Amino acid sequence: MSDLIVALGLVLVIEGVLYGGLPHLAKRLAAEVLAMPEQAMRVGGLVAVAIGVLIVWFVRG
Repeated sequence: MSDLIVALGLVLVIEGVLYGGLPHLAKRLAAEVLAMPEQAMRVGGLVAVAIGVLIVWFVRG
């Protein structure tokens, strides 16, 4: 359970750096996401999940 809380904390740190340090980039990325087709977002999200699972699997063994 503590690993999950640490992972959520790291997500908040990364997002905070993006929004706090580079707000113009965050706005541009949000506009790009709105223009992206749903199928491309779905495929990108599933690829990100697969990569994340592989990373956790390799690190945790």
